[in-house]
Amino acid sequence: MKILTTIEAIQNYATSCKTQGKTIALVPTMGALHEGHLTLMRAARKKCDIVIASVFVNPTQFGPNEDYDAYPRQFEADCEKLESVAVDAVFHPEPTEMYPEGYCTYVNVEGDITHKLCGAQRPGHFRGVATVVTKLINLSRADEAFFGQKDAQQVTVIRRFVEDLNINVHINMVPIAREENGLARSSRNSYLSTEEKNAALVLSRSLKQAKAAFSQGETEVTALENIVRQELGKEPLAHIDYVKAYAYPSLKPLKQVNEDTLLAIAVKIGKTRLIDNVILSA
Repeated sequence: MKILTTIEAIQNYATSCKTQGKTIALVPTMGALHEGHLTLMRAARKKCDIVIASVFVNPTQFGPNEDYDAYPRQFEADCEKLESVAVDAVFHPEPTEMYPEGYCTYVNVEGDITHKLCGAQRPGHFRGVATVVTKLINLSRADEAFFGQKDAQQVTVIRRFVEDLNINVHINMVPIAREENGLARSSRNSYLSTEEKNAALVLSRSLKQAKAAFSQGETEVTALENIVRQELGKEPLAHIDYVKAYAYPSLKPLKQVNEDTLLAIAVKIGKTRLIDNVILSA
């Protein structure tokens, strides 16, 4: 597996692959890799000749009071995991390589899709995501890019700017990878104590209850949201950021589940903010 740390290195590698007629898959990550990330790598491996993963903790998508400095960084362990799923190259630049002195260009996706859910809770977050993903797609010359359903709003935002800016890449969304107990896999799970990790099971449990109610005929959005809120309210360590359902992928508001619907939650367990969701298929 090649380790690429500079803009020039990844551009040269991507150009060489393209010259050989190979297709390229990109899997952007911020490292601290877990089985959820590896699921993305395996999906990419099935679809393209070359898989490039990025390991870059992107400073522009963190707010001033968020966990950028504390975000887990374990590059050697990440490389071992990437090699285990036959990733061809990893792009691991320093922040100054991606945002050198004088850098002043950003991709800002406007409109309702960025002003709700995590966009409402984390101002500027999607500006940072859109900027870094645009750069990574351009640098890697990717034909396909892979993201997880856990960040379903992010996938909608990425698909929006890819279409709006006529970027020639296909965006794939891969289902949520979960631990055996139902907890959505996340790098931030490493912040949780044993007690907090047990408490965090309430996220998937609450969504499962709402999904069961939907399968039994409940289609009113408010009722489904309330089922989730009531279950979350039973856990003393859980503090709700949001519980919302929107049409997916448009993220338009709706009163009844009469089209595919994203039921999404963000919950703080202690100091750790976790997200999870389920897509209800009408």
